[in-house]
Amino acid sequence: MADALPMRDTAHRKDAPWLTLKMREAMEAWLFISPTLAGFLIFFVGPLIAVVWYSLTEWNLLTQQATFVGLDNYNDALFRNPDFWHVIRNSVVFASGLVPLNMALALALALALSRPFRGVVIFRTVFFAPVVTSAVAWAIVWKFLLQGEAGFINQILALIGIDGPNWLREPNWAMVAVIVTRVIKMVGLNMILYIAALQAIPRDYEAAARLEGASGWQIFSWIIWPLLGPTTLVIMVITTIGSFKVFDHIYQMTGGGPENGTLVLAFYIYQQGFQFFDVGYASALAMIMFVVVMVLTLVQLALRRRDT
Repeated sequence: MADALPMRDTAHRKDAPWLTLKMREAMEAWLFISPTLAGFLIFFVGPLIAVVWYSLTEWNLLTQQATFVGLDNYNDALFRNPDFWHVIRNSVVFASGLVPLNMALALALALALSRPFRGVVIFRTVFFAPVVTSAVAWAIVWKFLLQGEAGFINQILALIGIDGPNWLREPNWAMVAVIVTRVIKMVGLNMILYIAALQAIPRDYEAAARLEGASGWQIFSWIIWPLLGPTTLVIMVITTIGSFKVFDHIYQMTGGGPENGTLVLAFYIYQQGFQFFDVGYASALAMIMFVVVMVLTLVQLALRRRDT
């Protein structure tokens, strides 16, 4: 056996004297990751570089004429366009309503459905079904349900003596409507993530705490909630990012109205690029949204590290 190893190594060096074992392993590793790397470069890095370049130009989609203007698009958005800050405010309001409501409801559902009981699979399926439902179909259905007096929701409220508002035609109520309907659609995903995290917590911790006389709230606040920290961070990050990327929901239900009351950043970018055909300005807005989301993500990560 001792003699066989040098002979095998000698044969390998004779076939490719320039190729060491370390170099061969590196080549194999690059070959394995090359499809993923190629997809990343083509579908992420390439478009990102293109958007950065477009944001520095004044490019009309109809005339296909591009003029380099430097940072003028950014200057216009941040300092000369009052609509931009109104859009940012709407985006922050939308995210501030959607993220905590989604996470709280998802955690409540997960706590209720994490333990086995008869019919638990049916309940999980019911709450998760909206996640895989077409977003366009979901928004259209809710648009009909939330109509004025003819809407199903207001008809139900009228039965108990409540005069419901015109949900999608009043600015404040329209924002509430799109937030709530979006939460209902996406809460199932976070519920599943929380259920998986809850089922990974050893039951011995809870049993030991109960033996010490801990109440249900104490068990949750001192044992379950801290152990859910990593999962909560992941859910918070992906839900925050998703809240700033919402487009189809706004497009189908309100179109950014009424009175631009639901005009969020993603839809505003669409308006500038594909309704007003100002690709350069839309690209600058997209880069601003990219930076805002990245900063929010880094802040959340920093807060999590500080807490731990």
